Amino acid sequence: MWNLKNKKALITGGTKGIGRASVKMFLDLGAEVLFTARNEKEINSFESKLKNEGLKATGIVADSSDSKDIDKIKKWINKNWKKLDILVNNAGINIRKKTNDYSEEEFRKVLEVNLVAPFEISRKLFPLLKKSGNASIINVASSAALQDVGTGTPYSMSKSGLLQQTRSLAVEWAQDSIRVNAVSPWFTKTPLTEGYLHNEEKMQAILNRTPLNRVAEAEEMSSIISFLAMDNSSFITGQNIVADGGMSVNAL
Repeated sequence: MWNLKNKKALITGGTKGIGRASVKMFLDLGAEVLFTARNEKEINSFESKLKNEGLKATGIVADSSDSKDIDKIKKWINKNWKKLDILVNNAGINIRKKTNDYSEEEFRKVLEVNLVAPFEISRKLFPLLKKSGNASIINVASSAALQDVGTGTPYSMSKSGLLQQTRSLAVEWAQDSIRVNAVSPWFTKTPLTEGYLHNEEKMQAILNRTPLNRVAEAEEMSSIISFLAMDNSSFITGQNIVADGGMSVNAL
C-alpha cells in the first residue's frame, strides 16, 4: 500500500518547487500525473526531463485562478481518466510588502490564487473526485497561516483561510469518500523563497528560530503530500501537518 499505483493525480503549479518535487515523487510511486503551470516552455522542458528519466506526465498550460482554465483541466480529465483520485492544490504566489504598500490589485491577486482558486478547482472537480470512491485533496498551506513569519499579511490571510477551507470541506465531503488535508511548510527551498533566503540576515533569523537549523527541501514536503494521497492515510482528514523543523514549538 505504500505506493500510488493506478492513482490519477492532478498537481497545480507543477513545474517548480514543491509542485515539481510532488510530480516526480508521484510518478516514482506509480501514479498517473497531470500537472499545470502558466509557462508552456517550462512545461515542455519538465516533460522532456521526465521522459529522459523514463517517466511520463502530462502538463497543461493553465492558471488555476482562471475559471476557463479550470474548465479546460476538467475536460482533459473527463476525456482521459473519467475520474480523479488525487488533487494537490499547490499553485501559489506571494508579494512581500508592508500592509499599507499593497495596491488593491496586488492583495486581491494573492487571495485569488492562494485561497479562491483551490476552492473553485475543488468545487469544479468534485464530480470527478466523487467518482474515485476514495479521493484525496491536499492543500499546500504555510506556517504563515499560524504565526506571523514576515511574509506579508495577504499571504498569511490566504493560507489561514485555506486551512479552514480544508477543515470545512473535509467534514462536508466525507460522505462522498473524499478526504481533505493540508500541509504547512516552514521556509523551503523553492523559486518563491529564493530571493528571501539569499538575504543573509533573514536566513540567519530563520535558522535561529528553527531547531533543526536549516530550511526544508521541496522533496521533504512532497513526501508528506504523497503520504496523504496514499490509501495508508485513509483515516486522516481535516488535518494540517506542520512541517517546520520545530520552529512552532521553539519558544526561546
